[in-house]
Amino acid sequence: MMGEDERQPMLSPPSLVSTVSASMMPSRLFGCHVTGQVTPGQVTAVMRLLLAALCVLGVRAVYELSDRGGLGREFDGIGAVSGGGATSRLLVNYPEPFRSQILDYLFKPNFGASLHIFKVEIGGDAQTTDGTEPSHMHYPDDQNYFRGYEWWLMKEAKKRNPDIKLVGLPWAFPGWIGNGKNWPYDFPDVTAYYVVSWIIGAKQYHDLDIDYVGIWNERAFDATYIKLLRYTLDKSGLERVRIIASDNMWQPISFQMLRDTELLRVIDVIGAHYPGTHTVDDAVSTGKKLWSSEDYSTFNDEVGGGCWARILNQNYVNGNMTSTISWNLVASYYDQLPFGLEGLMTAKEPWSGNYVVSSPIWITAHTTQFTQPGWYYLRTVGHLEKGGSYVALTDRKGNITIVIETMTHDNSVCIRPPLPKFDVSAQNATFQLDGSFNGLTSLQVWYTKLCANSSKPALFTKKSTIAVTGGSFTLELDVDEVYTLTTLTSGHKGSYPNPPASQSFPRKYKDDFNVRNPPFSEAPCFADQSGVFEYFTNTSDPGDHVFTFRQVLTQRPITWASDPNQAISVIGDYSWSNITITCDIYIETPGTGSVFIAARVDQGGSPAYLAKGIYFWVFADGTYKVTGDLRKREDYPAEGDVRGPGQRLAHTLTLHVKVYYTTVTSPLSGYQVYYTLVTSPLSGYQVYYTLVTSALSGYQVYYTAVTSPLSGYQGFSASGLLNGNPLWTDVITLGPVHGWAAIGTGALEFAQFDNFMVEAEAADT
Repeated sequence: MMGEDERQPMLSPPSLVSTVSASMMPSRLFGCHVTGQVTPGQVTAVMRLLLAALCVLGVRAVYELSDRGGLGREFDGIGAVSGGGATSRLLVNYPEPFRSQILDYLFKPNFGASLHIFKVEIGGDAQTTDGTEPSHMHYPDDQNYFRGYEWWLMKEAKKRNPDIKLVGLPWAFPGWIGNGKNWPYDFPDVTAYYVVSWIIGAKQYHDLDIDYVGIWNERAFDATYIKLLRYTLDKSGLERVRIIASDNMWQPISFQMLRDTELLRVIDVIGAHYPGTHTVDDAVSTGKKLWSSEDYSTFNDEVGGGCWARILNQNYVNGNMTSTISWNLVASYYDQLPFGLEGLMTAKEPWSGNYVVSSPIWITAHTTQFTQPGWYYLRTVGHLEKGGSYVALTDRKGNITIVIETMTHDNSVCIRPPLPKFDVSAQNATFQLDGSFNGLTSLQVWYTKLCANSSKPALFTKKSTIAVTGGSFTLELDVDEVYTLTTLTSGHKGSYPNPPASQSFPRKYKDDFNVRNPPFSEAPCFADQSGVFEYFTNTSDPGDHVFTFRQVLTQRPITWASDPNQAISVIGDYSWSNITITCDIYIETPGTGSVFIAARVDQGGSPAYLAKGIYFWVFADGTYKVTGDLRKREDYPAEGDVRGPGQRLAHTLTLHVKVYYTTVTSPLSGYQVYYTLVTSPLSGYQVYYTLVTSALSGYQVYYTAVTSPLSGYQGFSASGLLNGNPLWTDVITLGPVHGWAAIGTGALEFAQFDNFMVEAEAADT
């Protein structure tokens, strides 16, 4: 790790720079900060005193950029993550040409973000932040390398940039890996076989070469497993695949590597998450590459762009990190799920085609369009005197790219870790080029101004070429700016016509799942939050339900989050309140099987197990039930026996939810009145009511102080039908006022769904 003195700007007034001979030139000259380490060949004590005197006179800062004393670390690239989890779920359902346009903004060289690295989740059938991603091996004897969408997405990335590096990392594992335990390391040979099978399958079925593989995202590592993984890779002819560990913190992996020579040998990259631009001495002492293997995870507005700009530079300046990878690639999931809108760009409306190219795309371009993996940082990088930072990289063929950022504290706060206060102010900065670059006469200039309080930021704009005179140039730097100065002329700000306007999810939506050869294993817009739902061909039913949507997990996976014991997939608009859901269901588990359809589901992602809503359950034993939560702990007064839904028979469930209201002036003037058919007040609730004898005879009237018909009140009526016949009617529900529609099962069990349809009223009715 660089010493603190090396990380500070070493400055010199222009007049002195021009008089120092090449043999005396330091890696960075000293100016107003005169605390740098002196070595033979650097400036003398007399020169240091002279520089200190000049600082008193207000001479502007000068920063040297030179390869004369050698180079810094090799640059490995800037990347992004799809996964962790299901963050690209809605992208695959975009119609053309909008889907290809989004992919171009992400991956196409010299167009948008132009990413160097693409990291994906190795699906493990479990909830990993915003949904589940399917495994290529649900069971030991099951291998399918076409599940999910990460294969497709990697191929699209490679199609646009054949040189992009691919990384795979498990967040979770199928349950069989742990043989009943929530732990993947008891049988390390099995886990290694599973991961290496994914790498082999990527090549065999998709012609994808995986470059790096990780261990277990943000969870414990096991040294024995890591060594066995290296052995299995080598025995499988995958010597070129490098290992990243441990995708968590710098410690304890760095400490253990220094004390285990074999572990040190087999790990190629130490990857840390959200390191706050700093590393630790043990990590540097290993001599390994250091990556911020997951970072950013911040709302993609102007402040998020500022966060990304600051850490892309300072991860190297402060922490010697040669790669920074954003979580996540594209916010392509329902934005009420955890960490909504935290991708480099947003694409969450396949039904409308709308997408948003956000500021982090163009911040990324400032580095990626003018560098490549295999370039080298100069040693002369650091902090600017009045705040901000600068880095410079070279291809060792005479080209140089300089990236400067002046992000202020409040306009560059990332989601984590906490950011200590610092000051940044406008400043003039002179850069002196030396070594291989002292003959340059001009540089290309690209510029961004992030304006958190303005609607008109300047994003990745081409400026006039800047002249280099006598090896130096000067910039007037304001706050919250990014400059790229480069010898490369290939930069380009790509664009397409504006996408369609944003629209809400269709209020009428249906899917009969009749797809003989589906391009993806998941049906459009369904977002699995527990379990895995896949297109299925039901050969046992030659009738109306040959092609269905099936929940396929029967064993709890090795989880990353607190997964529910039930399976659930959500769909639609989170604002839906008055809604009718109809779906054919087919229970496959004799005796104990159960399925549900649900409305107003209010939770997804990691807290999905806490989801409330209105759940209409039917059971293989011929009973039904209505609950207010996924875990069936909040019962409503609707349950009983029916002659229907036994296992292995298709039945149609319908759930109808609506609020009824009117306005009265007495006896409680100014209150809203809600009518619900009940037989007695709900136990445990204090209810104000009176009887009416007009057209609403037999209804109870409930008063509650609200400001609008649907605001602040959580009492509505729901009804359920089985095969078109009323099963239960007008049950009071006291759960969420809005939420997604959903389907699911009472346990991890096989069950099928068909002819799904939802009709929702407008949110203001």
